[in-house]
Amino acid sequence: MMKRRPLLGLMGGAALGALSLGLSSSAALAQEVTLTLHHFLAAQANVPTHILDVWADRVEEDSEGRIKVDRYPSMQLGGTPGELYDQAVSGSADVIWTVVGLTPGRFPSTEVFELPFMVTDARAASHAYWTMFEESMQEEFADVKMIGTWVHGPGVIHTEDPVTQPSDLRGMQLRGPSRLTVQLLEALGATPVGMPIAQTPESLSRGVINGAVMPWEVTPSLRIPELVENHTEFEGEMLYTVTFVLAMHQPTYDALPDDLKAVIDANSGLEFSIFAGGTQQDYDAPGREMAEEMGNNIITIPAEEVAEWKALAEPIYDRWIADMEGRGKDGQALIDRARELMAEYEAAN
Repeated sequence: MMKRRPLLGLMGGAALGALSLGLSSSAALAQEVTLTLHHFLAAQANVPTHILDVWADRVEEDSEGRIKVDRYPSMQLGGTPGELYDQAVSGSADVIWTVVGLTPGRFPSTEVFELPFMVTDARAASHAYWTMFEESMQEEFADVKMIGTWVHGPGVIHTEDPVTQPSDLRGMQLRGPSRLTVQLLEALGATPVGMPIAQTPESLSRGVINGAVMPWEVTPSLRIPELVENHTEFEGEMLYTVTFVLAMHQPTYDALPDDLKAVIDANSGLEFSIFAGGTQQDYDAPGREMAEEMGNNIITIPAEEVAEWKALAEPIYDRWIADMEGRGKDGQALIDRARELMAEYEAAN
């Protein structure tokens, strides 16, 4: 959480706000702050190394050292991955990165990007996600300061036995990362098992699950190519994506002086979101190469066969639209807007 450097002693965000107002004459001391950045992945994984650390380093540099970001990977501040968002709300962590789907149904609008075969490019989807966050999702995230919203690259099926058609999934227990991905696995004939991604290697080793779905980029840090030999991807399509947020404790942000708020703002928003989603997608390639080098079996479902998979997934759209209607939201309008924005981005880039 936000704290003074040792010279000043430890203070909470509220105390900082009062101090920054009352001691403006000693701004050099009063404006130096330390932020805690908390997440669930190991420090050497791609997201911390190539996205979160980059963000933190830029904030430190742009603030000329007046903001320091202490990084806490692997849930080192305590709690579970599903509690990270509430840690940002309460202030037990100043900044958190998390999977939105770890709190199923809490942020329903974001699920538009988690629908099966909805996304074709992570940069385009991250562009659409931030744009729609500003247009219509802020109410769902009203209790935090949002820094970035993005998705990863193509979700891939990683299994002990080869999967070339939906019927191959029958009887398999697969780790699923989100509510809609669980529905997708059920529709395809698998038995989904919900669990945080960090538990996947142990669950595979113990035979609790037969496989998992996740993007290539995270597989090296989890040793997935060592634990399973088969990987199924889709030509020109993304089976699914998962939505992420990088969010900040609102009172911590509010207590910053205006020039340090400007530093946070300059490192938040559309450009950062596209950078984050694109970076995750770019690191799919090294993960895939590792599986190739190990001699694993990489199966690519050809475009003409993807229609069978899409047909099985189609009812998920109908159920989701009905669910959104029950929540007072126009699900079809969210789908149409997301597709419009993704198409616009792809056409321009």
